[in-house]
Formats: sequence, structure tokens, C-alpha cells
Amino acid sequence: MNFRFMSLLALLLWSPFTLAGEIDSAINEMIAPISNVIASTVFYSVPVGEASVPLIVVWLVVAAIFFTVYFGFINIRGFKHAIRVVRGDYTNPADKGEVSHFQALTAALSGTVGLGNIAGVAVAISIGGPGATFWMIIGGLLGMSTKFVECTLGVKYRVEHADGRVSGGPMYYLSRGLAEQGKAGLGKFLAVFFAICCLGGAIGAGNMFQANQAAQQVISVTGGENSFFAGNAWILGLMMAGLVGVVIIGGIKSIAKVTEKVIPLMAGIYLTAAVVILAMNASQIPEAFAVIFTGAFTAAGVTGGVIGCMIQGFKRAAFSNEAGLGSAAIAHAAVKTKEPLSEGYVSLLEPFIDTVVICTMTALVIVITGAYTNPDLGGVGMTSAAFESAFSWFPYVLAVAVVLFAFSTMLAWCYYGTKAWTYLFGDSKGADLTFKVIFCIFVVIGSSMSLGPVIDFSDSMIFAMSIANIAGLYMLAPVVKRELASYRSRINTGEIANHRKEKQRETA
Repeated sequence: MNFRFMSLLALLLWSPFTLAGEIDSAINEMIAPISNVIASTVFYSVPVGEASVPLIVVWLVVAAIFFTVYFGFINIRGFKHAIRVVRGDYTNPADKGEVSHFQALTAALSGTVGLGNIAGVAVAISIGGPGATFWMIIGGLLGMSTKFVECTLGVKYRVEHADGRVSGGPMYYLSRGLAEQGKAGLGKFLAVFFAICCLGGAIGAGNMFQANQAAQQVISVTGGENSFFAGNAWILGLMMAGLVGVVIIGGIKSIAKVTEKVIPLMAGIYLTAAVVILAMNASQIPEAFAVIFTGAFTAAGVTGGVIGCMIQGFKRAAFSNEAGLGSAAIAHAAVKTKEPLSEGYVSLLEPFIDTVVICTMTALVIVITGAYTNPDLGGVGMTSAAFESAFSWFPYVLAVAVVLFAFSTMLAWCYYGTKAWTYLFGDSKGADLTFKVIFCIFVVIGSSMSLGPVIDFSDSMIFAMSIANIAGLYMLAPVVKRELASYRSRINTGEIANHRKEKQRETA
């Protein structure tokens, strides 16, 4: 197996473009047996009525419900305070960290806002019917509570290096947090397990899949099979790798500077188009919501009935906002603050923006335009057709959105993968650079090959992250609850100052 792997790696580096077909076959042949076993384990399903319910989705949803109740519906009660923190009301420039609250939020959003918002919603509706949207929204609202817990812990147990860099996330709160509870061995095991899964997810779903889908969308709008890039997708991959490399070399500060501009831009382009279509069909919006709501509980004609509809909605919400996977905690840990709870509040906004706002807008456009009734459409094709029914030129806009979504997702997942890599192999600049070079190589490879079992494997790795992460969250939830009580008390007494109000008084 080792000789075969080394031979394959040499082949990839020696001639990745002229032997693309052979490489695809070799990789798929090698990965498929492993991928099938891992995917069938991680996504193991049990029959419930006519539906098939993946236990990993149940694991995520049950955790989200538990944390929502345990923290007194923090996803609702904490929303207003989250806005205040993001806009800088409680920001102290003297606090340690690398990025602002807003930059941390956009960096984390860059990893979640992507193809799941465009294609994933369409997949949920095509399988579960319009009613899946309702459960997707519920999944997003519940996921806010899980994000709150993991991002609070990400800041609390982060490691602050002498040069000002910060390392945080599940690797650190699992190992350091559980060590405080006398469970050092378990914590170390869970941390290493998480880091390995994070590496697999970063290279596959966070890199190769994104590069591949972006390349395919560009090829589609530049002539399809007749496009110059149809047989030269590696050129697109090389350009993307160059752009990714320029940004990621600078670390989270450089990534945050890009994402704080790209995320609002790409979300703005996409949502503006959605708003225009909805405005053009304003009279149909109430009916669309009615179809979504009634479909959530009747699911007429949908395989699996209400349970199947519910599972599709929850599944897509989990795929979209990644609540419970622990990935976002890595980005949020770099924030400039000495109050872990402040970033916990900020993270509440992430699933809300990603799932409740963007995914819902996509769903409404699909339902109003009737694109979901066409059995020949699915995934990004359904979304594209829905928007194209109002704007003939929208596929070009969608191509730009997909490329931007893919680019920003690659930036975020490179950072996640880098932190997992340096946790396993040492937090040195050499180890940091090594992973970034590997990551860029796989951007090129991913754009020019059919991925097959590679994506099944990487999807499995991403969701396997939640096994270790949520287990740790349950054990560390009391720590967050104590932090929350202390934080609220100090906010109420004014010990944690509202710097925006102080500046207003000074200038008055």
C-alpha cells in the first residue's frame, strides 16, 4: 500500500495534466474501497417509516436542541447583543488576537457560504419537496446554539504565540479543556482524531471539490464542450491556486482582509438578484411560504413523507452552516478579545446569515419560479434555471458567484487545514508553509479531474469531525455556562465597557 501510494504521488507531481484520465482511474481505484467503508460508517442510516435517517444528522440535531435548551435559547436572546459586538461596541484595541470580530465572522462565513447555499438548497427541495426549506430554517436556528458553544471554547482555550499568532479550535479545547477535567488522555485522542479528519476534509471538500465546481461553472458559461477550458481545466486551477497562494501566505490576517470584502460582495450580488426576482413576484411570496410550511408537515408525494422531508432539511442545514463540526471555531479563535463569550455571541450570526437568510432566499426563488417542478433539474442547474427565468444573463452572474464562493471557501479551509496540520506536526513556520504548498497543488489537481470517491471520502471526514467535537462540547458545556453567567454579570455592572458609548460621551 505504501509503495502504491508513493508511486501515485510521484505520478501526480510528474505529469498531472497529460495523464489526467489515468490519474483519475488510479486515485479512484485506490480511494474507492476506503471511501466506501468510511462513508457507509459515518453516514450509517436507519429506516424510520419510509425514510432513511443518517445517524450523524441525528447526532448534530440532538446536540443543537440540547444546547439551545441548556443555554436558555441563547440563539434568540443573544441576537441583539451579537449585533452590538460585531459592530464594535465592546471592542478593545488592546486585546490580543489577529482579527476583528467582523473579520472573524466573515472568515468563518467564507467556509460555509458557498455551493451549499446555491446547489444544496435545490438538492433538498428536489428530494424533500419545498417543505424541506422549513426544516432547513429550523436546523439553522438550532445550529446557532451549537456554534455559540464551540466558538466560545475556541477562544477560551486558544494558544497565543509570542509572535502574535493565535491557534485555536477543537484540537485545543478538546485537549486543554478536557485535561482540566482530568481527562487528558481522552482529550488528546479526540483532538488528534479531529485534526486528522479536518485535514481530509480540507484537502477534499474544502479544496478539490470547490476548485472542480468553479472550473466546471466557468467551462459551462464559456462554451461548454467547445470551451477552450474544456480540455484545459488545469489552467483555471493554476490561476485559482495562484490567487489562493497569494492570500494564504499571509495567514489569517491576510485571509480576513480578503473575506471581509469578498463575502459582502458575493452575498450582495447573489441576494440582490434574489430580491429583484422576489420583488417582481411579490404577490406570490405569501403563497410560496404557504407551500413551504404546509409541505413541511404534509410532504405530499415526497418519498419518505414528513420524516424524509425533515431529514433533507436538517441535512442540508448541517452541510451548509457546519454547526457542530467545529471548523468555524478555528477561525473565530483568532479574534482580538479577552472575552471568549463575546465571540460566542458573534458566532450566532453565522448560521443565521448562511442558512436562515441566504438559503431561504434561494428556496423562495426556486419555489416561486416553479423550477422545482421540473424533474430534469437538480442541484446548481435548478437554481440557475430559477434565476434564469427572470434574467437570461444570470448564468454568468452565477458563474461569478460560484467562483467567488469556491475561492473564499478554499481560503477558509486552507486555514483550518493548516491549523490541524501544525497541531499534528508542530506549530512552526516550516510546517505551516508545507501544508499551504500541498493545498495549492491540490487546487490544480482538483480542477482538472473527476473526483468520484475522493469527495465521498472528504465529506465523510468533515462530518466525522462532529463525532469528536460534539462529544467534547457536551463535557465542556458547564464551562461555557459559567463563562456566560460571569460575562452577563460584568456586562450588567459595566465592568465590560461599551466603548462605542464611551466615545460618544467623549465627543458630546
